[in-house]
Amino acid sequence: MKISEKLTEMGHELPPVAAPVAAYVPARLDGNTVRTSGQLPLRNGELVSEGRCGTEGATVAAAQSAARQCALNAIAAAGEAAGGVDKLNNATKVTGFVASAPDFYAQPVVINAASELLEELFDAPHIRSAVGVAALPLGATVEIEVEFTLA
Repeated sequence: MKISEKLTEMGHELPPVAAPVAAYVPARLDGNTVRTSGQLPLRNGELVSEGRCGTEGATVAAAQSAARQCALNAIAAAGEAAGGVDKLNNATKVTGFVASAPDFYAQPVVINAASELLEELFDAPHIRSAVGVAALPLGATVEIEVEFTLA
């Protein structure tokens, strides 16, 4: 089954690729690999989650939803760089950043939401890092970078 068909079957619609807010490109094709820039949880130009996990403003559930949105944004950006989402074969590496209060330690739980989406879509595991940070661009709760291989 094509990736585009599987996304539809899973109930996901890819968003338009977000325009860069600085001097970078959303994704870059290098040989048989597409690497994305950090993808924020933007939907229709708006952040779906702001603030730091472990505070009143950003729940784990909201951050998980944001992580899934970041993954969809990464798929869209990689698909555009590759000449179509159906050319993507697998997500091989995910790096997730979670804006976190000093005593918040559930970054892997947050980023796992993106990992589960990618594993279901590509039917293959990937390597991953989940990192807690003090702040992210635009006040986002989550930012994700993904490396894909081509079919």
